[in-house]
Amino acid sequence: MPESSSSVYQRIGGESGIARLVDQFYLRVFEDPDLAPFFAHASVDRLKAMQREFFAQALGGPFVYSGRPLNEVHHGRGITLHHFQLFTGHLLDTLANFHLKPEEIDRIISRLNVEVDQIIGRSNSGE
Repeated sequence: MPESSSSVYQRIGGESGIARLVDQFYLRVFEDPDLAPFFAHASVDRLKAMQREFFAQALGGPFVYSGRPLNEVHHGRGITLHHFQLFTGHLLDTLANFHLKPEEIDRIISRLNVEVDQIIGRSNSGE
């Protein structure tokens, strides 16, 4: 299939590629001393399942994210912009292993950046 007609989702291996991406990503996140405490009591299986849906949708796959709204999931957890930047940095490092083009990585990070206010609990009204 010509590259122009294939999605990033297809080029990284579809569902199995997303599973590898999520597994590699969370290895990094769980080893990060600033991020690991956020996941100490989380169901890793559920977390990875929701993240597979989120990444699959962001990469042009056939899945739709079915989890709770991001602001609900992250509310009151003390997640700061610093934590978000660490999380995004681990994602960038993981994506580098998948040999994506810079513009594809930018699109993925841009999709995540759209959600930053919901994740860190910052409202548009300055609350």
